Amino acid sequence: MSNPKALTYQNRYPVIFLTLKDMKNNTFEKQLKMFSKIIVNIIEAFPELWNSDKLSSASLKTIEMYHEGAQEEIDLQVSLQFIAQCLMQHYGKKVIIIIDEYDVPLQNAYLNGYYDDMVNFLRNVFSTALKTNDALEKGVLTGCLRIAKESTPQAGFSLFTGLNNFKVNSIFDEVSRQRFGFTQSEIDLLLQAYHAEEYKAVVKEWYDGYEFGGCDVYNPWSVLMYMDRLLNSSRKMPESFWANTSGNDIIYRYVKEANPLMREEFDVLASGGMIEKPIKDDLTYREMDQINNVYSFLLYTGYLKVVSCVNEEEKRYRLMIPNKEIKRVYVSIFREWFDEQVKNNGATFVEALKQKDISGATELLNTVLFQSISYFDYDEKFYHGLLLGMMSEYQVVSNQESGLGRSDITLLPISRLSRGVLLELKVAKREEDLQKLAEQACKQIIDMKYMEGLQRKGYEDIVGYGIAFYKKSCIIQYVKK
Repeated sequence: MSNPKALTYQNRYPVIFLTLKDMKNNTFEKQLKMFSKIIVNIIEAFPELWNSDKLSSASLKTIEMYHEGAQEEIDLQVSLQFIAQCLMQHYGKKVIIIIDEYDVPLQNAYLNGYYDDMVNFLRNVFSTALKTNDALEKGVLTGCLRIAKESTPQAGFSLFTGLNNFKVNSIFDEVSRQRFGFTQSEIDLLLQAYHAEEYKAVVKEWYDGYEFGGCDVYNPWSVLMYMDRLLNSSRKMPESFWANTSGNDIIYRYVKEANPLMREEFDVLASGGMIEKPIKDDLTYREMDQINNVYSFLLYTGYLKVVSCVNEEEKRYRLMIPNKEIKRVYVSIFREWFDEQVKNNGATFVEALKQKDISGATELLNTVLFQSISYFDYDEKFYHGLLLGMMSEYQVVSNQESGLGRSDITLLPISRLSRGVLLELKVAKREEDLQKLAEQACKQIIDMKYMEGLQRKGYEDIVGYGIAFYKKSCIIQYVKK
């Protein structure tokens, strides 16, 4: 260890360490049980307390109660304070308490509808452990969000109401800025040590791009995951290791509930562009539904990065996605949501086609297309897959041989006496060509005798449509017999 000052504090104080990263349950009651297990693990880490002659018989009984898994909320609220006091009595020294990922329970409470209960519980845990605790030497909390210290009428009660004597370091602060991830020099040494210098550009493209207090850093977890792959697997391609984390649930919620402006801004981000937004320092999860606060959350949790400061007084910044790994997360979540919209609108779309409701079918398909993102490749393969997705509940044949050729999509009825639908697709290079291409698609259906081919197979009632696409818009043309 190269820091002499740090060495003077090594092993000087008892340390209580706990992480709340696994408190991801869907009910408050389950969360209390999980916290109880965390306290059991802390008691297990200090067997010297179980029979300490420096503790009273009442304290020893309380230790036994926690060791057996206390379930009462009031007991759990004072558990950290009690353990710290026991350690001080046993060792004669004050205690350092380190709480990692303190905001994970809040995020899950916010998503599952028991936010107030969780805030009240953790506020009391932290207040007793970190404020009204004469056994405390120092407390350290780490998490994604810089949570508001005090309550406001808009935010409701804050987690840290009443805790005033603490210092907050965020991604904008220069203190320990190089400690939050790997710096470029550390990446160079890592790649050199494992003879992986040839992957330097790949690592930078996928996992670099974060900034803490003006210091550029890489995502350490993803870098190490990729290094492990390089060393122990024949697969050398990078991937979005972040895509498998549960933190993406809240991003999916934002995409799902986004208004048109917000969805358009997500489109800009996923396409590699920048947006300009005010960033709020102090947040509570209750404020996260406000559209501008969403971007503060995305910044603090690593889904965006600051490109530049537009107005320091107003705290307005240009923001963009930091790297390819996070871009994949956005696109994956957007695609999942978009596929859901496609499937949900399928029955209405098919029924409109069967009823020859061209305006209704066109309006619905344009609405679905508008909800896609510009990152998608708007080629015939994309549109073909889109329509197949909308018809997934039906008997659909792709590239069905019929007449003198093969039609793009054919929706066959279960009964040959019911109505079937035949579609021919075209993709325009210019929006002004949509009408012309839709008419060409209809002409192809007629010239290639697609409908006659189906009728010869016993399908008597067939309607045909030519559909022309250009990016997020389309025109549907009915084939007139």
